[in-house]
This record gives sequence, C-alpha cells and structure tokens, in this order.
Amino acid sequence: MTNLPASMLDPKTPPDVEIRFEARKPVIDLTLNIPVSVSRVGTHRSCLVAICDSITQGYQSAAVFNPQISYLAIIAREMGWKGLLYPTYHGPEEGLPVNLERLANDLQRKAGKYMSSYVLGFQDIDKTKIMVVGGKGANLGELSRIKGIRVPDGFCIFTEAFKRIIGETSSINELLDQLSLLKVEDRDKIGELSGEIRRVIEGIAIPEDINEEITRLLSRLGEKNAYAVRSSATTEDLPTASFAGQQDTYLNIIGKEAILKHISKCWASLFTERAVTYRLQNGFDHRKVYLSVVVQKMVFPQAAGILFTADPVTSNRKVLSIDASFGLGEALVSGLVNADICKVSNCKVIDKKISTKKLAIYALKDGGTKEQEIEPERQNRQALTDEQILQLERMGRKIEEHFSHPQDIEWCLVDDTFYIVQSRPITTLYPIPQANDEENHLYVSVGHNQMMTDPMKPLGLSFFLLTTRAPMRKAGGRLFVDVTHMLASPVSRKKVIDTLGQSDPLIKDALMTIVERGNFIKPLPDDKEELSPGNSNKGISPADFQAQIENDATIVCDLIKSSQTLIKELKQNIQSKSGSDLFDFILQDIGQLKKISFDPRNLGVIMTAINASSWINEKMNEWLGEKNVADKLSQSVPNNITSEMGLELLDVADVVRPYPEIIEYLQQVKDDKFLEELVQFNGGQEALDAINNYLSKYGMRCVGEIDITRTRWSEKPTTLVPLILSNIKNFEPNASNRKFQQGQQEALKKKTRVIGPTKAITGW
Repeated sequence: MTNLPASMLDPKTPPDVEIRFEARKPVIDLTLNIPVSVSRVGTHRSCLVAICDSITQGYQSAAVFNPQISYLAIIAREMGWKGLLYPTYHGPEEGLPVNLERLANDLQRKAGKYMSSYVLGFQDIDKTKIMVVGGKGANLGELSRIKGIRVPDGFCIFTEAFKRIIGETSSINELLDQLSLLKVEDRDKIGELSGEIRRVIEGIAIPEDINEEITRLLSRLGEKNAYAVRSSATTEDLPTASFAGQQDTYLNIIGKEAILKHISKCWASLFTERAVTYRLQNGFDHRKVYLSVVVQKMVFPQAAGILFTADPVTSNRKVLSIDASFGLGEALVSGLVNADICKVSNCKVIDKKISTKKLAIYALKDGGTKEQEIEPERQNRQALTDEQILQLERMGRKIEEHFSHPQDIEWCLVDDTFYIVQSRPITTLYPIPQANDEENHLYVSVGHNQMMTDPMKPLGLSFFLLTTRAPMRKAGGRLFVDVTHMLASPVSRKKVIDTLGQSDPLIKDALMTIVERGNFIKPLPDDKEELSPGNSNKGISPADFQAQIENDATIVCDLIKSSQTLIKELKQNIQSKSGSDLFDFILQDIGQLKKISFDPRNLGVIMTAINASSWINEKMNEWLGEKNVADKLSQSVPNNITSEMGLELLDVADVVRPYPEIIEYLQQVKDDKFLEELVQFNGGQEALDAINNYLSKYGMRCVGEIDITRTRWSEKPTTLVPLILSNIKNFEPNASNRKFQQGQQEALKKKTRVIGPTKAITGW
C-alpha cells in the first residue's frame, strides 16, 4: 500500500511515500515497508533509481540482506529501469506483481508536483549523483551531510537540463561536429567556434518547465537573497583530473531573472577556449562532458581562503596549509592579493607568513562585486587568529576523513563562524602506498632501481608481486619496497644502505638524509635486528644482503646451464596448455621461479659480485686514487647478457649492410609484416634469418621489461629496425668483435695498472 503523510498537504515540505513490498519465493519470504523520499525522484529514470536504491537499502537495513534481491535491482537498472522484480507492490491493483516503470508512474501521480526532473537541493545530493550534478555539486551535497560542517544552502540544476538544451538546438550540434575535428594547435579556429557556441547557448530561452522548477527552489530559499551561480562539470573535481576554474562562477547575483541569465552563462562557459583546449589535450570528448549549475546562497565573509589538508609544496600529508585573506575568496583564487600562509600539524601552528594585504573583493548591496582598498592599519594584520586556524584544521581533517582523500577546501569566515563553500580532491599529490599503521614509512622505487621509471599496468604490477617475497607496495602505477623496518635496526641499516647505494648512489644519499633526521624512523634496539615472522612488512632478511660464495669458477656456468635446461623444459610443457590450464601452469611456474631466484647459490653469486665490485671501487679509490676501477675490470667479461645482446645486434647489422635495397626498404617500414616481405630482395633471406635468430634468443626483451604487459621485441619486431639502421650508419663492419676485444684490452690494462701498487701497499 502507499501512504502519503499529512506533510503532503504542506507545499513547502516534500512528503515521503511509504511503499510496501512483499518478496515472494523463489527469492525470500519477507514483507517490508520502504520509505522513498519524494524529493529524490522526478522523471521515470530518477524515480526508478530511488526505488531500486530503496529496495536494496531496505533489505540491508532490515538485516535480511539477500544478494539476489540486490542483484535484481541492479538488473532492473541495466535493462532500462523496466526489469520485473519478484517483490510485489501493493498499489492501486493490490497484490499484483508490477514492474518498476509502473511503480514509478503511480508514485509520480501521487506526489507529482513535489518531484523535480531537473533540480535537486543539496540535502538530496551525494557522490552517487556526480553524473547528474557534476563534481562540484556532488561534493557540496556530501559536505552538507558532514556533522558540524556548515554549508550555505542551495540547489543544483541537473545535467539533463544542459543535455536537453544542447540536443534540441541543431546549430550547436553542427558546431560541435566542427569542434571535434580540431587539434590543440588550431587556436584561432578553437576561439572562433567556441565563441559561437557560447553565443548560441546564452541566446536560448530556458524552457518553461525547467524555469518553474528553478523558481520553486528559489522561492523556498528566498528569491531576494544573493546567490553564487557556479558551473559544475561532470569531469570537474575528479580524483584524477582537475578542471577547477575552467568554467565560470558569478557572485552576488540577486533576482530571479539575473539568476536565470547567469545559469545560461554557466552553461555557455563549458566552451571557453581554455576549457575546450584542456579537453583536447586530455582526450575528453566535448559531447560527453556535461554541465550542471550550482545556485548557492551567498555569505559575506570578513575573511576567506583555501585550506589544503596536505601541504601542496612538500606533499606532506601530515601538514595542513591555510591561505587566508580579507573579503571574498575570489581575490585570493584569482591571484589579485597575497594571502597569509599558515602551516599546521597535530594541532600546532608550525609556520606562519603574514602578507601585506592591500586589496579585497567585497559584495555590492545591489549585486555584483568590487575591489576595495584595505585600511593601512589592517593591511599587515593576521586574517585569522591562531585559534581560528586550529579550528579550521579540525574541520579540514574531518572533511578529509569523509572523502578519504586529501582535500582542497574553500572556506569563508562570517561572524566567527566558518562556512565551507567547496571541497575537491588535491590531484597534484603523488599517491602514497597504503600502510597498516600511522607510523612514517620509507619506500624505495623498484622501477628506478631497474632504470624503468614509467608506470606499470595493473597486470604487470600483480604479476611482478607474484614473483617476489620482498615487502612491496603499489602507488601511482609503480612498485615500492618498504625498507622502514630494515632501516630501524642499527645492524641491518648499514647493509641496506650500502647494498642499495651500490646500484644507485642517489638512493643512498636520500636514505642517509632520512636516517640522519633521527626522528623520522623509530630505531629498534640493537638486539632486534630481525622482525617477527608474522610481521607483514618482513620479506627479505638482512642476511640476504650478505649472501656470498667461495671463489668457485664453475658455479656461474653451472647455474646458467641449469637455467637453460629449465627454460627448455618450460617451453615444451607450455605448448600443450590453453585456457584456465594455462593460467594454472603459469602460477605453478611462478612458484618455481621464486624458488630459483631466491636460491642461496643464485643470491650468493649476485651478492658476491656486487660486494666485490663495491670493495674494489672503494679500496682502489682509497689506496690509489683510481675511481670506478671495477667498471673497467668488468668490461667484456663472459656471460654478460646485456653486453652480448648489444654486440649481437651489431652482427645483425653486418648481415644487412651489403644490401642497399634492404636498407632502403627498412627505412620505410611501418608495420610488423616487413619480415614476410624481406625475402623478395637480394639478400633478404639472409637478413630474415639473422633477425629471426636474434629474436629467438632475445625476443622476450624490451624497454621496461619488468612490466610483463610491455610489448616484446618478438611481438613488435619493428622496434629493432631503427637500432639496426643506426648500427649500419654509425659502425664499421665487424664492430662487435672489435668492441669486445677493445673492452678486454682496457680491462687488462687497468688490471696491470692497479695490481702492482696494490701489492706494494697490502703486501698480498
């Protein structure tokens, strides 16, 4: 049954409609009364959204949550809001199963005049409405829900109104077709087309039904009040992109006609040159960016500004930064005035810069704003007291907690009361790995240590994590090792810093700087070098960094042969796998890979080489003043796969070099079918065999290869073509052999140069 409460008789109070649902088998036997807020629903679509949400929320709140019920509600949405549900709606035809559309129709008939198709008040908006009211509107709705946070009242005009106006105006669609063909560098044409689109939009009369809805909300809030009219795009204030300031804002707008005029101006501002260019640069489709308009009661502050819950300069999440100036915040946002800047941490003002504030923007009585000089005696006065600064800090942390992300917050101070007029995510902060505690953590980039600084795709990240037992974390598409606990121990600290420093001196310097601060990482007692096995941050023990072997000339060859045998077996076994069996096989093989990678003999060879190289460089510099001796001594050593790979590509160039036709052909190559066409040229078969042999041996390699999703050379052979052509141009025939021999000679020369003086010093 449907029950309309007595409040329905009061036109100022939208009623709630109580709807009773009976869920029949085969789902569940349950009778439940579910309230649906009339103010939330309007068109069939929004009405059905409310009903679907209410069904799901109702069952959840009744502690009888049934996944099938929720799933049915989702299906109803996906099927155009018309999916037939099992619940029976007791309406005009009591007891009969009905579909959601019929239910929406009945609900609209009973509370029609209270339902809005195009306008919602802040109290009825949350983050789920972002595609209806844009980022700014959704955030204002969320802010209005936070206890203790004051937000000036207002409403949002749906993106549906914008879509309707655009869709019903053929000239705009023609102009958008032309705009979609432009590139960023077409500045003159962008200016011409965007200007014409704005003129057309501003000239369109707002349809009568939308006008009536706006008028109704204005009447409720007070038509004679002053309002801020702001644009809110569906791509604005997102965690991954910032469109802030691209669309227009109008302050202190008074009167219905002026408000309607500025609503049209806001719609038109979606096509400013700046906004259009930004969308072109970032690949946003002009037709898929919609605009809502926020109409919000003005407040007239004595001070206003911006609050960042993470320091925008240092990115320190534990330091909150406040910019403050007199008058409206527009002066600060537009860069008209210098602001006071205060840094706050843990309820303490840790830094404060008071600027000379000569100008402020104030609202005019009859509408609009004006610049005004500040009295000389106030120009160097602090805009906020320290107590007010700390009050703002508490509010900022509460808002940040609600949104679960550092926030850029606009605030106003009116008669000692703070009002929040906007909050958006700070998009310039590099994401940090999640930790399971509130302590400081120090992370070292895996990619940078591998000379691969690009972000990895999710598959690449997850695959790499399967292959390691190091305590890694993900952030910004990159992997990081948490070295905090290893640095906390005096014993393991030196081992970690020295080991990482051998591969990257800059990382060593950074680690030393952090450790020398003293208070960033809590030190462990000397006798607690090892972490407990249950600690999730423990992956590699400090002993792993010291693994080494006795001088055994055969061990490297034995390990290489063992590895080659395993690879050969793997290639044979994987051929017969497909579908889910293939993934099971890969997962099983990853376990074998981890076992091999962390075998003490493998680690011993690696660490012995690293330690020996570091010792030689250190001692030769100390004793003889010779730098980087180990680098010279290791030139042209056998089994250096990276060096051999480069030398063998020189050999491929030698095969191609005698054939000008092939060289000319390769200079024109654009796709990977070029290998098939090589055989038509003189010497083509020889060139094809040389390239294929190279790919057979090294085709699994590529730039940034620790990311398994990266395209391999065997998958895109054209990657090698510029390298082959460069080798032909820059090197003489047989260059690989000469370079190898040259390296051997330089290594021998360096050995001869240092071994005599070293014996004299050490007596060895």
